[in-house]
Amino acid sequence: MSQWTRCIMHIDMDAFFASVEQLDNAALRGRPVVVGGGKRGVVAAASYEARRYGIRSAMPSGQARRLCPHAVFVKGRMHRYKEISAQVMQVLHEFSPLVEQASVDEAYLDATGSARLFGPPEEMARRIRAAVREAVSLTCSVGVAPVKFLAKIASDVNKPDGLFVLQPDEVAGFLAVLPVGDIPGVGRHFAGQLQALGVRTAGDVLRYPETFWQRRFGKGGLGLFARAQGIDPRVVEPYTQVKSESAENTFEEDTDDRELLKTWLLKQAERVGRNQRRMGLSGRTVTLKVKFADFRTVTRSRTLAAPTSSTRVIYDTAAALLDEMDLPQKVRLIGVGLSHYAEGPQQLALPLCSPAAVRDEKSEQLEKTMDAVRDRFGSAAIVRGRLFGFGKD
Repeated sequence: MSQWTRCIMHIDMDAFFASVEQLDNAALRGRPVVVGGGKRGVVAAASYEARRYGIRSAMPSGQARRLCPHAVFVKGRMHRYKEISAQVMQVLHEFSPLVEQASVDEAYLDATGSARLFGPPEEMARRIRAAVREAVSLTCSVGVAPVKFLAKIASDVNKPDGLFVLQPDEVAGFLAVLPVGDIPGVGRHFAGQLQALGVRTAGDVLRYPETFWQRRFGKGGLGLFARAQGIDPRVVEPYTQVKSESAENTFEEDTDDRELLKTWLLKQAERVGRNQRRMGLSGRTVTLKVKFADFRTVTRSRTLAAPTSSTRVIYDTAAALLDEMDLPQKVRLIGVGLSHYAEGPQQLALPLCSPAAVRDEKSEQLEKTMDAVRDRFGSAAIVRGRLFGFGKD
C-alpha cells in the first residue's frame, strides 16, 4: 500500500433493479427482465439476459419490446430497492467510515490506510464483494483506483460480479488508450466536439496545452485536461444533505379524471412522506408537477408556514394546487415533491391548543404508527382505504 497515496473504491451493484426482481421471484431468474417501460414509458433497468438483445436503460419501451419480444416487463419497486440498498451501505460501513452513496446502487469508499485491517486493495475488494453477496444475495462489481473518477471507470471493466484494480503506476498507460467518452462528464455532444478535433482517447487530450482547453471549452476543458492526467481532487464525502424528495407516475393512458389524479397524488404523498420520516427530514415547500399529453410540463409550488413530513399535509397541499390548475388537455404524468428542508429542531408555528395543531399532531402519530407496522410486516400490511388495491407495485 506504500505507493497508494489514496485508495478509492467504487462499488456498483450489478443490474440492480432487475437483479432484485430476479432475487424476489425465482421464475424470473435466467430470463430477460426489464424494469419499467410500460406502454409508453422508458426502461429503468435491464437484466444481463435482456442486455444481450441490446436493451439499455432509458430506452423507449416500444424499442425494447421489438428487440426482445419475449422479455418480461415488471413495474419498479423503489421501496424494495432502497431497502436492499440500505443493507448494502451498512455492509460498506463495516469496512470504512468514509462511504459516499452516489445513488441507490453505487457508492464510493475510501480505503486509504486500511491494509492492516483488511489486507491490500485487491484482497479488501474481494472481501467487500463477498460480504455484499452474503448480506443481500446479490453481486456487485468493484473498481479500485487512486482517484474517484478512475475508480468508477474501473468498476465497469469486469462487470458483472467483477473486480479491477488500477495500480498508481498503471494510470498513465490506462488513460493513454481510454476512449474519451468513458470519462465521466463527457457526454455525447462533448465527445462529438472532441472527435472533430481528433481527440478519441484521454491520451489524445494531452496533445493540446491546458491553455487551449481553457480557451476552447472553459471550465469543462480544464476539467477534461486534469482528468486526462489522472487528476481528481474530490474526496469521498460520507454524507450529502438531501435537498428534495419526489415521486411521479406516467400513465398508460392520458386522463383528465381529477379524482384519479388525486388518488395518485395520495399514493405519491405517502411515499414521499414515509421516506422523509425515515430520514428524520421535514420540508416547507410542496411542488405539484403535471405533464400534459403534448409533453408540456407545468409545476406549481406552495411554501407552508412550518416544515412537515406528514403524508396528509403533503397530499392536501398538492391536491389544493391541482384544484387551482386548469387542465386544458389530458394529463400524461403527475407527481409531487417536497423541498426546502428545515435545519435543527422544529416547533409548530400554530398555537399548540389550536384545532389545526392538535389535528396535525394526531396525524403525525398515526403515520408513524403505520410506518412501524409496515417496517415490521411489509408495505401491504396496512393500506389507506382510498389506496386499497390501487396501483400496486
